[in-house]
Amino acid sequence: MKTRDKIILAALELFNESGEPNITTNHIAAHLGISPGNLYYHFRNKEEIIHSIFDQYAHDLSVHFQPLENANITADDLLVYLDSVFMLMWRYRFFYANLPDILQRDPELQQKYLAAQEGLHKDITAMMASFRTGGLLDIDQEELENLATTLKLVASSWIFYQTTQAPGAKITKAVLYQGVLHILGIVRPLTTAEGKSQVLQLKAHYRDQIEKDI
Repeated sequence: MKTRDKIILAALELFNESGEPNITTNHIAAHLGISPGNLYYHFRNKEEIIHSIFDQYAHDLSVHFQPLENANITADDLLVYLDSVFMLMWRYRFFYANLPDILQRDPELQQKYLAAQEGLHKDITAMMASFRTGGLLDIDQEELENLATTLKLVASSWIFYQTTQAPGAKITKAVLYQGVLHILGIVRPLTTAEGKSQVLQLKAHYRDQIEKDI
């Protein structure tokens, strides 16, 4: 692996473990066993590292939120989709946790974020449309648009919200699974009979995951 890629991975690991505000470029260099000068050869500052991490995040967003093309969507299909969403939130949890601060100090990154969010909204809307086509949702177009906006809001703000609920709150996988349950709770009233059945299966699965993680 190239040094530049190692720096990005190390920064992501440290940001997730200790919080982005608590990590400096010196911490990242020490973690990798390289000199600060070697790190600065690849990145001028921590903001450039964050930009590179965000570029990976934006790419992953565009990949994991694609609509399901299968006309007969099963609970297993939904499970794969939700798990990919969960892993995305887990992999970049530092960004979700510190989002307002990171964006406030970097206008260029905020523009990248807004562009990614616009693409995300389109992808979630298309995903909800595929669920409707697959016979899982019983909603009109206006309700579908509102649902997509609500789900994007919950997914984007869940980690930050949880960090405000207690001093020193720690984001664990169980916390993220609770977010998935919340999303399923929002979707359930809008589902068909078949959709409700599948949502119940998924909720049981994620409750089991929470029990295992606690």
